Amino acid sequence: MPPESQIPIAASAKRRFAVSLALFYSAVFAVSGTHLPFFPVWLKAIGIDASWIGLINALPAITRFTTLPQVTAFAEKRQAIRSAMMLSVLATAIGFTAVGLQQQPLALFLIYALTCMMWTPTMPLTDAYALRGVARYGLDYGPLRLWGSAAFAAGSLACGYLVDHIAARDLIWVIVAWAVVAVVASLLLQPLDDTRRRTTEMPAGKTLLRDTGFWAVIASAALIQGSHVAYYTFSAINWQQHGISGLTVAGLWTLGVIAEIVVFALSPRFSLHPSTLIAIGGLSAVLRWIVTANEPPLALLAIVQLGHGLTFGMTIVGTMSLLVQRVPSHQIARGQGYYAACNGLLGATTSIASGAIYARIGDGLYYVMAAMAASGALVIWSARHRLKSQAE
Repeated sequence: MPPESQIPIAASAKRRFAVSLALFYSAVFAVSGTHLPFFPVWLKAIGIDASWIGLINALPAITRFTTLPQVTAFAEKRQAIRSAMMLSVLATAIGFTAVGLQQQPLALFLIYALTCMMWTPTMPLTDAYALRGVARYGLDYGPLRLWGSAAFAAGSLACGYLVDHIAARDLIWVIVAWAVVAVVASLLLQPLDDTRRRTTEMPAGKTLLRDTGFWAVIASAALIQGSHVAYYTFSAINWQQHGISGLTVAGLWTLGVIAEIVVFALSPRFSLHPSTLIAIGGLSAVLRWIVTANEPPLALLAIVQLGHGLTFGMTIVGTMSLLVQRVPSHQIARGQGYYAACNGLLGATTSIASGAIYARIGDGLYYVMAAMAASGALVIWSARHRLKSQAE
């Protein structure tokens, strides 16, 4: 039986798949781009105290390594990844609407917890759907994924603009509006071939969790991506303490996203093995965090921010390429669930620890992040020969 990418496919079908997926990525990332920076602002505006805000904001990370793997595995078992994506964004829109109607901390916590159980699987399911399409249609992941990054930046900037023109207690409805757009975009998603028959033809083999190569991929990626925690959590606070204006902070973040988009756009031209791409991402993160820890001048900091394309973008491209190679199409959602769970567990642990570390050594936290990134690069580099040989 020929590989899926070798099966003749009409150009119109490939185009419809790519366009509908790009639109869905854009809508989903626009939700994240408004939620991530401004949901805590809304919570504060409606009178939720800091302790409850901390608990509520921990829920997405908790669901990533608790309920998320079960949701992705169930969707895969039922051969319903596309349907699960549609249900997930619909439940997200309903959930955020219900959240917006609450002002009591406990009620918010419970409703938001239920919302996160359905919302956090959206991205792993979408990546699983995308990777199946990559294999089916012979497409490249990066050019599809870049639309999500662009929408994240646009959503954040648009919501940042609205902050100065609407009451902070109305920000939740901006998130709801983008969630509704995601529901509409989900209706355009193209169905992929039913894999039930091909699944039964697959020879018996080791499960993903017994595959040391798979563990090397997701562990190295989680370590490198987890090293960004200090940047995501403390960069704006730290830079403002060093006299950098809020507008300049936003500009620095935007530079990173632009670099990420460029890497995604150019990724089809990369000729290096995916394991090497991940190693480059890890080593670039080591250099980036060491420079950042030493309070560089603004011009150098801007250059360092462009490194986000390597530390984040290159790592993602390499990881997704390896998952396509190693994980059978009928297990790709399960693989994405394990990957997201690994990221969530390490990210949540790192986030909790980084607060205490930052309180003690400030910018020195970035040296800890550099050590994490170095560990990730070492893991993938040590597994490179096995990954290359098994891909041949």
